[in-house]
Amino acid sequence: MDPRKSVSVIIPNYNGKHLLQEYLPFIFDAIKNAGVAYEIIIVDDCSKDTSVEFIRSEYPQVNLVVNQVNKGFSYSCNRGIEIAKYELILLLNSDVKLSPDYFEHQWKYFLAWDTFGVMGRIIDMEGDHIQDAARVPKFNGLKLKTDYFCYTNEGGNRLYTFYLSGANALINAAKLKQIGGFYELFSPFYCEDMELSIRAWRLGWKCYYEHKAICRHQVSASTKNYETVKWVKSVYYRNRFYLHALHLNGLALIGWYLQITIVDLLPKLLAGQTWIWKSYKDLFQNRKIIKQYKERIKSLMDENESQVTIFNVVTKIRNSVKHKKLVRFKP
Repeated sequence: MDPRKSVSVIIPNYNGKHLLQEYLPFIFDAIKNAGVAYEIIIVDDCSKDTSVEFIRSEYPQVNLVVNQVNKGFSYSCNRGIEIAKYELILLLNSDVKLSPDYFEHQWKYFLAWDTFGVMGRIIDMEGDHIQDAARVPKFNGLKLKTDYFCYTNEGGNRLYTFYLSGANALINAAKLKQIGGFYELFSPFYCEDMELSIRAWRLGWKCYYEHKAICRHQVSASTKNYETVKWVKSVYYRNRFYLHALHLNGLALIGWYLQITIVDLLPKLLAGQTWIWKSYKDLFQNRKIIKQYKERIKSLMDENESQVTIFNVVTKIRNSVKHKKLVRFKP
């Protein structure tokens, strides 16, 4: 049985002509080496550089979608997901360079019915420093965070990952469409990939990490186009708040609100880090939208007859690595 499947590669782009010039040839090489039917979809998020002209002239075979208004990562990916026609979807950043055999070690995961997706090892553009591997989560009180990254060199020893990095995630297209893609609440960026994977885990699906599938990533090449450091921090904290508000319920949700007020908001305000006030204010101003998204999650879980909580997910992943020989490192 041939485990290979057809692939739709989706690349969101914002002012990334220089990145596409550099890395798009490697993406074509990797997908051609895979020997499967494929398409490459680039969604341009209202770039101000000449990305659109470059793609049209140099890569006419690319399915180019152009946003008329800049709406961020989630929206751009969702436009690609909607029109993708193949069995698997590879969500890929424009600042990523794929290895020639990138797909070879990932097909096996999709032989299982409950695989949502798999991500590869992310390393620096030069050298072998690992930026991202399998993520093992933990709770600090009621705040969710990555405890450590890990990988194994033992063959046949599959590793779960808490979430698939949006920089390189090969996902079952039918499941990705069923789940509704990314939640655009998180635009322009940050935490949308974590939330998507948590949703998948809660539906009873699995996310994996494959150490032999390698891609190189240019650090901070995409977010540096945006505004100020304080603004980026405020977006990051806001989206972390959204993530917890979506997946905690009952007393746990109430306790979390108290925790972030005491641990995050007040100390930062006292230290003069007033940017966090906008993050906190957005959380409360958007509570109606958050409620709508929570209702979507509940509906999905009812359809899949699942009662998995975020606490169940964390426990499952932590238990899965207890007796494995791993290399661990901190993010």
